[in-house]
Amino acid sequence: MKKRERQNPLLKEKREKRRLKYAAYMGGKRKPGEKPKDLKKTVRRYFSLLLPHKHQMIVVLIAGIAGAVLSVAGPLILGGVVDAIKDEVNRKLTGADISLRAIVIKMLALVGIYGSSSVFTFVQLFVMAGITQKIVRSLRERVNDKITKMPLKYFDSTSKGDIMSRMVNDIDNISNTYQNSVIQIVTSTVSIIGVFACMMYVSWRLTLIMLAMVPPSLLLILAVTRRSKKHFKNQWDRTGELNGHIEEMYTGHKVVKVFGREDDACEEFADINEQLALVSRKAQFVSGLVGPMMEFLGYVAFIAICVFGSINVVSGNMTLGGITSFFTYAVLFMSPIVSLGNITNRLQSSLACAERVFTLLDEEEETPDSFENYIDEPIGKVDVQNISFRYTEDKPLIENLNIDVKPGQLVAIVGPTGGGKTTLVNLLMRFYDVQAGKIMVDGVDIRTIPRENLRNIFGMVLQDTWLFEGSIRDNIAYGKEDASQEEILAAAAAARVTHFISTLPEGFDTLLEEDGANISQGQRQLLTIARAILADPAILILDEATSSVDTRTEILIQQAMKTLMKDRTSFVIAHRLSTIRDADIILVVNQGQIVEQGKHRELLERGGFYAELYNSQFGFYTGNGAIS
Repeated sequence: MKKRERQNPLLKEKREKRRLKYAAYMGGKRKPGEKPKDLKKTVRRYFSLLLPHKHQMIVVLIAGIAGAVLSVAGPLILGGVVDAIKDEVNRKLTGADISLRAIVIKMLALVGIYGSSSVFTFVQLFVMAGITQKIVRSLRERVNDKITKMPLKYFDSTSKGDIMSRMVNDIDNISNTYQNSVIQIVTSTVSIIGVFACMMYVSWRLTLIMLAMVPPSLLLILAVTRRSKKHFKNQWDRTGELNGHIEEMYTGHKVVKVFGREDDACEEFADINEQLALVSRKAQFVSGLVGPMMEFLGYVAFIAICVFGSINVVSGNMTLGGITSFFTYAVLFMSPIVSLGNITNRLQSSLACAERVFTLLDEEEETPDSFENYIDEPIGKVDVQNISFRYTEDKPLIENLNIDVKPGQLVAIVGPTGGGKTTLVNLLMRFYDVQAGKIMVDGVDIRTIPRENLRNIFGMVLQDTWLFEGSIRDNIAYGKEDASQEEILAAAAAARVTHFISTLPEGFDTLLEEDGANISQGQRQLLTIARAILADPAILILDEATSSVDTRTEILIQQAMKTLMKDRTSFVIAHRLSTIRDADIILVVNQGQIVEQGKHRELLERGGFYAELYNSQFGFYTGNGAIS
């Protein structure tokens, strides 16, 4: 490990960050500026999820109370059965006739009581299962809706694996707690009250012995609860971190293999997994203290009951049936207390998960849509007026940028990596909002129209293709929801993919694997162009799509892109400067500023920054404004 860390300083840095983060957690320290979590608010929101199902919850409560009451009544009849058997035995010893009628009646009543209790328990579980699944479905829908409204910066700064962990693992834990713990809270509470009343009825002296163990039990549960919450919170945080690492490594597994970094990936996984195991073990250990300690207190109480109960039976203060009933109640009294202790721990784990889900639901959304304007028939005019933008307050990126694009023009955006080309695209699409200035489309400020309307005006073909698991037809039709078969075929023909599709066994019905893994990169790119052609947008945004394909495929893609760009405003992020010689406007972007603007030949003749970029690719610019 140390050898690999010397070879890879980044791995050492990542391990050190996790070590410090874990050490701070183990020391009970908060990160600088972190505020304590509002437990009361989380609890209120957690149980408020049950409010829309209040009528079903009433059924659950009634069934739970009825089942618990019947279970509590059982030991009294059981004591009566024992006393009846004892009486018949005494009658047998005195030579009197034996009558089993009273015993049979009591036993049948006992069977009826426990049978009815089981029916009520079934009803309670059945109804609660329906409530739980409705809550889970609603919660996942809320999270999914929330994700669709989140700004792009959230996804830039949050691990996809952590988001998935909150949406799947955390909600599953909430579901399990609702299904089991809510029912147990009802039945345990009713059982404790009912059992206590029956114990007082049977023997108030022995009841005082049982009550002596309640204060230490409550103190134990309270102490464990206070300590377990932070451990469970950290456990689920580490689970999200582990899921994020897994998602990252499996998504980029080819890159990992190409650079021979399998060992580093495994070591990092083992490191995160070890931390997860440590925090999970501590959480489970602390929460697991309740059971053994409660059992110990219970055994002490049972010993005392045995001694004093036997004395009462011998002295004639209690019957054999009475002591039998009391022993049964003592077990019933201990069981719900232990259950409540365990429920408290499960609830802490569930609340930690709920807090993570609620934190996601409380994240800042995109600014609300304005419906002040609506563009029905866009013509493709774009006017960028003195805009400024920065991702972080202390790092300016774009300052005082101005662009005037007329309908149908081809605008090429060139410049070094990190110069602001992609940022400009994000601003045009309103993935981010400018801090100053404004962007106008057809004379309308884009902040005054709904995002859906704005994004329907634009079409995008990116360097990184995205295809979903489904047929080729469905992937092309993703660009237009109600597309006809003729429109899909026309778009495919315009994108130069008809021949390729015809060679497949199922043609347009051929099923693509995840992200189109069963076709080539160039074929995937052509399908995304067909999708954009079908959408028929007024303005196109094209990221250089030919950097990872062969020359023949590049020619096909360029032909398809020319068809796509015909008679519509187009913004092309160009990496190969040879592809944008015919652009109406070339914007040379560097450090967020448009340092040059003009046509290809004009910019070469100036001998400025664009000429340097072009010369670095082709090496024939003379530096004095002439082309050799």
